[in-house]
Amino acid sequence: MYHVHYKGTHYEAGFRWGSLLFRHQNMILENIPFEITPERMDYSRSCLPVYQKYYPEILEEIRGLADAQHCDTGILQAVLLSMYAIPPACCCSCFAVTDDNTILLGRNSDFLTDLEKLNMNVIYRLSDGAYAFTGNTTAFVEIEDGINEYGLAIGLTSVFPVVRKPGFNAGLLLRYLLEKCRTVPEAISCIEKLPIGSAQTLTLADSGGKIAVVECCAERTEISCTGFVCATNRFHLPQMEPYNLPDTAKSDLSQMKTKSGNLSEIDDWFAQIRYETLQSALTDKASVPGLSFARGLLSGEYGFLCQYDRSTGKDTVWSVIYDPKHRRIYRCEKNPGRGKFTEDLRFKFI
Repeated sequence: MYHVHYKGTHYEAGFRWGSLLFRHQNMILENIPFEITPERMDYSRSCLPVYQKYYPEILEEIRGLADAQHCDTGILQAVLLSMYAIPPACCCSCFAVTDDNTILLGRNSDFLTDLEKLNMNVIYRLSDGAYAFTGNTTAFVEIEDGINEYGLAIGLTSVFPVVRKPGFNAGLLLRYLLEKCRTVPEAISCIEKLPIGSAQTLTLADSGGKIAVVECCAERTEISCTGFVCATNRFHLPQMEPYNLPDTAKSDLSQMKTKSGNLSEIDDWFAQIRYETLQSALTDKASVPGLSFARGLLSGEYGFLCQYDRSTGKDTVWSVIYDPKHRRIYRCEKNPGRGKFTEDLRFKFI
């Protein structure tokens, strides 16, 4: 996992990272795990007005990245703005728990083993109006889980979109919230106002003990706030069930196609089994679990969560636990069933 510190403006941050990769002959567009199709190009162009209105800084960062890589900004936008809205895969598991003494958010990032050497842990301290944050990602400027200087922690899981519109995708939505919000209520307010293009869950926790899971897509947003919340790669709130891939499609996928390809190729990486593991383990606890339990849950001690067969090219490539109350971060930079969590002391909170 790369460890990168960013400072300066968004453009300068993008240019710095792109330059570092370029010096090591690492070309971003040569490491994309999907085809850059006309569909992706068209979709990213349709999203540009949304980002220009709500988040122009991120377009500047992508421009800086492209300038340093000596590549076409439009093609890089097609990769980054279409991600999650036109996904190559749907994976990852997340949960949050809270009581008077404990606030924890845990997440396993499941992805392709061929690309795990490109995974990044980042610390952003930018000068053009964003809150400082640290996070992890497989996708450059997108952020998949993180915590900001005020103790707002967020993790995402993607859901295969049955409807898609121009708007924020999961990784850029999560990053926007880390840069702009201090608390879970603030983040929820932003989510409800922003145009959303992809389908995803966002699991949130803040230093005041508020937690939530937000299930959202281009047409609807629903929120659950209880003693614990969890998410994988399907919607589970009743109002969101219609936005899951239909069961009829699962039973006869070979007969169905979308613009994104044959639905028989869609693989949610045991999403329902992982969800049941989280639900069962968290429900069985008589009180809010502590750090040891969180580590064990993410490591697969309570059922299937990370026990992938690496020979298939799939694995949990990192695992993280955020403790907003005590301002602590614990990360395992490999499958947590085979590695140890280490506290990361580098990020400085308010």
